[in-house]
Formats: sequence, structure tokens, C-alpha cells
Amino acid sequence: MHERLLKILEEVGSPRVLLVGDFMLDHYLYGNADRISPEAPVVVMNVTERHERPGGAGSVAVDLAALGARVKCLGVVGADENGKKLRATLSELDRINIDGLIEDPERPTTSKQRIIGLAQHRHRQQLMRIDEENCSDIGPAVQKQMNKMLEKLIGSCDVVCIEDYNKGVFRGEFAGKVIKLAEEHNKAVIADPGACNDYGRYGGAWLIKPNRRELALASGIELNSGISGIAQAAGKLAAEFDIENLVVTLDKQGAFVYQHNAETDDEKSKLVATRPRNVYDVTGAGDMVLAMLGLLKGGQYQNIEPPTLSEMVALANIAGGLEVEKFGSVGIKREEIVAELVKERQSEIGKLRSLSALEAELKWHRQQEHKIVFTNGCFDILHPGHLNLLSFAKSQGDVLIVALNSDKSVRALKGPTRPILHEHERAVMMSALEPVDYVIIFEELDPENVIRQITPDVLIKGSDWDGNVVGQEWVEQHGGKVVLKPLEKGHSTSNIIEKVIERHKDQLS
Repeated sequence: MHERLLKILEEVGSPRVLLVGDFMLDHYLYGNADRISPEAPVVVMNVTERHERPGGAGSVAVDLAALGARVKCLGVVGADENGKKLRATLSELDRINIDGLIEDPERPTTSKQRIIGLAQHRHRQQLMRIDEENCSDIGPAVQKQMNKMLEKLIGSCDVVCIEDYNKGVFRGEFAGKVIKLAEEHNKAVIADPGACNDYGRYGGAWLIKPNRRELALASGIELNSGISGIAQAAGKLAAEFDIENLVVTLDKQGAFVYQHNAETDDEKSKLVATRPRNVYDVTGAGDMVLAMLGLLKGGQYQNIEPPTLSEMVALANIAGGLEVEKFGSVGIKREEIVAELVKERQSEIGKLRSLSALEAELKWHRQQEHKIVFTNGCFDILHPGHLNLLSFAKSQGDVLIVALNSDKSVRALKGPTRPILHEHERAVMMSALEPVDYVIIFEELDPENVIRQITPDVLIKGSDWDGNVVGQEWVEQHGGKVVLKPLEKGHSTSNIIEKVIERHKDQLS
């Protein structure tokens, strides 16, 4: 599963996303809150810093850009200072086009000011939020401009994302126009719905992404019966409004996937679980999930099958989980998600890999400019000499790969009585050692082909090696180096075996 998800992220490319929605500006006011006012029983906050970030659909735009998508924004901002700041902040980011942000002099730019206090050097805590907004319908003149810009932009996108916060953009018929025009251009629409009891505005969408509370409000079904109630509510909305798929975000439970046209019950509805997180701030988690779904749906997959919806949601769960571990709405990069997959994979299946499974993980390590170190051997009975070699090898770089000779190749090299331990037993022992990051098993008598596939930055061998080190020419041709580790006398598997035989020869005779 992890290998497949890594491959999806590698192949997704840089899709073009048309993002339509309620764009906002978030203000963050930070300060120390260590005392109570003598004038009234309220906290006194001494301001230490201020930040401004895009919010609402603007947050989704930042998330999409961080993931590597190219974003065209379509929405409304006010002809005010907040509107100028929002435009400037978005335009400074690569991959974001703001030509579709239309000024409306009759309404303010929606803004949220969060006051964040810090007491006794503990985590930041939101004390208050102050909103400035006008949630009435967009006026006819601005709506006409929106319709014209929509027709101009939709043909050059791979997928359409709707971010609805009930701030006026979708209060009329505009969402329906977006979905209908997208269908005419064969573009999927993914909508993050507003909190409302009528999902008719999203009718015909490929996917909508409500949370638990929004699903209950829209369906009129109390969601106190677990997953069965969620499935019932999702099925009702899908049938009533011709919505092909629903992804219901469920916080620490993960997300519930409902596919209206699935052939089997198992495919129609399922829970895609996520691992528990240390939640620091839930702000922006839903935006991050929408961004990941948009990225994956718009991707152009040349060498693999496109991801299933369950695979898309699994990656969206990871992205949203990483978001809640950070304070504020902060874009998560694709590399961070790959790193999380690598960590989860290693935690679940250990360090043993096939060469093909190792490729995607090594690609990420190289993107992080990690130095790859390689060594190999039989490692039949572990002894201090082995441990010293491995510790030395790890000190030469960031990631240590140990290639173990298979049982067949050990017999060819050492004779029919070896190895003492089976190859998988040796792999388990090697995986338990702290310096080792990955273990592979190879069948050949020497590791030349393995070294060529991995192309390490550093190749480690014991100094007793006679002649040229196998793989040395290849490694040096590709900018790497060979390092010989001085061996400590008295440590060898053969010596250990001989000692055992000598001490027990009477019993063996």
C-alpha cells in the first residue's frame, strides 16, 4: 500500500487546478497573556508579533501550490486594504494566478483576526476571533464578471475545486453554473460545501467533502449511530442531488468514502482510517484535504493506473494529519507526505525491502540531499566486528543500506555448511541494529548489479578486501567514493564457529 502511494505522488505531476470560492485574509495577532486586567476580569495580552495569511479558498490555493499544482483563482475580494494584502500575498507565491480575483467595491474582503495568547511558555492558545464580512449574494455586475472569467479559465484546467464558506459567492446559482460548465468541458468538480441544509447547489458534482456536522445538517439525519448513519446520510445526498462521490471527514477516525455508482457494497462505502495525531491546531485541515484531493484527481498518470478514491483519501488523511500538528493554516509540501509514508512504512513493515520497493524511498532521500551509504556481506553470526563496521558505515552518511547475501550465494561462497542462520533470520537481526536503515537480500555472488541500481554516495568495505572493491568503478563514475574500514583482529564468523566446534568436539564425536 505504501509503495503504491509513493508511486502515485511520484507520478501525479503538476496538474492545473481552477479554484473557485470564498477568498479571505487571516490576521494572526500573537502576544504574552500572563495577567488579568485590573479594570475588568479579562486577559491582558502584550503583542509580540503579527502575521497575515490567505484564508478560506486562499488557504486551499496555498496548499495546492505547496503540493506542486498550478492554481488559477476565481473569486471576489473587496476594494480595500485587506483585498490588496490578500492579492499581494497570493501573487508572491509561485504557481498561483490571481487574474480571476474580482474586486467588488460594495463589500469588504472577508477577514478573520485571531488573537493568540501564550502563557508560561506553553502552546499558543486562540483567545478570540474577530470577523469582518458581508455574506449577502454577489451583485449582478460582479456576478457577470465572474461568469465571464469562469468561461475563460475553465478550458485550461484539469480539475475544478469549489471552496464554499457561505460568504456570498455561491449563494445564487453560480455553483450550478460552475458544475455544468465543467461537465461540458469534461472536468471533474470537487466541492468542499458550506454549512447549509440544501446541497442542490452542488448537484452533479463528481465529489463533495462535508464534515460530520455538515453532513448531518444537509441530510437531516442525526449521526449518532456510527458509520451506518453516515452511510445512510451520504447515500441520501448522493441520490437526491446526483452526486457521484462523498468523502466525509471524521477527524481522528479518518474519512468515510461513499461511491454512489460502485458495483459492490464493499466499494460503495468504507472507512479509510488514519493514525492518531498530536493535534495542535485544526485550522486549515479541511482545506488541506480538499487540496490533496484536487491535486490527485487532476494528475496525469503516465506510467501507473490513476489512484482509486480510497487511495486519494488515504493520502488526503496524511496531509490533513500533518496540518493539524502545526499551528495555523500552513501548506504541507509533497515531500513531507512522502517522508510520512516512508516513516509509516518502516514502522509497519520494518527495514527489509526489495530493490524495487526501495527505489521510491531512495528518491525521496536524495531529494532531501541525504547521503546514501552502502555495504554488503553474509553477516551470518553477528559479532563486534560487524557492529563496528556498521557504526562506521553509518557515520559516513545519512542513510545506511545493508545488502545481505542470500542463503544460496552464501553456500556458493562459504561452502555447504553455511550459512548458520537463514537469510530471513539474518535480515531480522540486521534490522534490529540502530545504525541500519534498510536491508535487502541479493542472490548473486557479488553485489555489482545491486550497487548499480542503488548507486550509493559511499561504498563501505573492510580493509582486508583484496583487489578492487566490487562496484567501485561504478560508484566513482557517478561522483561517489569508496571507504575502507580497518578491521579489528580476532573477530570473524569462522572463528566463532571453530571455537564452538573445539569446545564441544567431545560431544560431537
